[in-house]
Amino acid sequence: MRETNKITALDAYPVLKDWICQHHALNGVQPKYYIRTFGCQQNEADSEIMAGILEDVGFLPGDSYETGDLILINTCSVRANAEDRFFGHLGSIKQFAGEKGGRIIGVCGCMMAQDIHRNRIEQSFRFVDFLLRPDQISSLLFMIEKGLIHKSVYYTEGHTSKFHENLPISRQRRYRALISIMYGCNNYCSYCIVPYTRGRERSRHPNDIIQEIMHVAADGIPEILLLGQNVNAWGKDFKDHKQQNFAWLLSKVAEIEGVCRIRFMTSHPKDLSDQLIETIGSIEKIEPHVHLPLQSGSNRILARMNRQYSREQYLEIVSKLRRARPGLSISTDIIVGFPGENLPDFMDTIDVMDKIRFDSAFTFIYSPRIGTPAAEWYNPLNRDIIQERFEHLVKLQNEHSLNANQKLIGHSVEVLCEGISSVDITILSGRTADNRLVNFIPRNMNGTNVFSKQIPVDDREGEFIPVRITDAKTFSLLGEEICH
Repeated sequence: MRETNKITALDAYPVLKDWICQHHALNGVQPKYYIRTFGCQQNEADSEIMAGILEDVGFLPGDSYETGDLILINTCSVRANAEDRFFGHLGSIKQFAGEKGGRIIGVCGCMMAQDIHRNRIEQSFRFVDFLLRPDQISSLLFMIEKGLIHKSVYYTEGHTSKFHENLPISRQRRYRALISIMYGCNNYCSYCIVPYTRGRERSRHPNDIIQEIMHVAADGIPEILLLGQNVNAWGKDFKDHKQQNFAWLLSKVAEIEGVCRIRFMTSHPKDLSDQLIETIGSIEKIEPHVHLPLQSGSNRILARMNRQYSREQYLEIVSKLRRARPGLSISTDIIVGFPGENLPDFMDTIDVMDKIRFDSAFTFIYSPRIGTPAAEWYNPLNRDIIQERFEHLVKLQNEHSLNANQKLIGHSVEVLCEGISSVDITILSGRTADNRLVNFIPRNMNGTNVFSKQIPVDDREGEFIPVRITDAKTFSLLGEEICH
């Protein structure tokens, strides 16, 4: 599914144009691109823009490194395992460099905003043709052109504050559109690399956001996911930020005809205002779910993290949210083993978890990010203790998640279908309004349950389907379609 507004003509890139024409002449088909995306949904949104740019000038989508004539790896630097996976993937595609008349290989994303990673690629992965930071997406064709001419182009121009407006977008889902409403972060949490890779907070103009969402709604995509590293800080950099804030934007998005569900992430507790809480409680289109990273339940650790709120303030925010929107689900992020964390600090986190009983949580063992203050405090000697704490926390959260899901057994819910399940071609998957994953048996035209290991069902992606919940697991619900 595509949305195209405007892009610089391919005539501005004669070498790339000639390369595409030669490929078509030799192979009888247009060249293909393959994008491998690591990391968050912001990276996914960036990949959709790059895919749109490429499709707009004649590339077709491929489904693997082998099929890609142009390969892009969109990187994430939030956690060490993402970086390790990236370099593993990068090493594995060296075998394809130079094949099929010369593949073009580029690396982009957050890791390319750090000198340490750019230098490593320059020294050890010389088959890479070009590098691109997240703020340079609009220069993608320019960099491909330079890579074809010179090989190994490492674009080090200073960071730009411009947005990726008026670029084509190749949307990968029929049920949900990823809409970036702001970029960067001003919080400088002591463990986080994002402000250094994505820059300072910049809010997109509301008219540009509204126009993009109107195009999405006209295309029949029912769900909008508003994205930002600190999404509820949108508008704080405007002169009239007291009026044009995130709560105001949510109200405007809800007025757009065709928008059925509005999701957003990620929220920072310090910016979750009473006005925003009231808006979440009063507009039905806004999902009854908030992802609200806690990170730690210890005030001492929260201060070392530079999170700018206390456990007491966090608990009060959750209380206000639940009063404003009864039945609201809350998910969170928690870091175990932050430098300096002791047993009382960890037990404070467990205490907050018991008080709130999160519906779900992304839990992580702290990993140092080079360039952040916390990396200098890191001591790896107590990893066994940290692993024990992590396993205790995961076990507790799994119990809370399962209990929350079990409460829905026997109830009817509306599921926005995301397509056929990845594990069984006879069942469908989707999410409830409060962001719970549901795998369910569909019904055929006669109202009979469809259940055959041989016959795949229609994917019905983007359709709202009534489902009765029959069973619950820790991370998902099971059900069957209700036939009216």
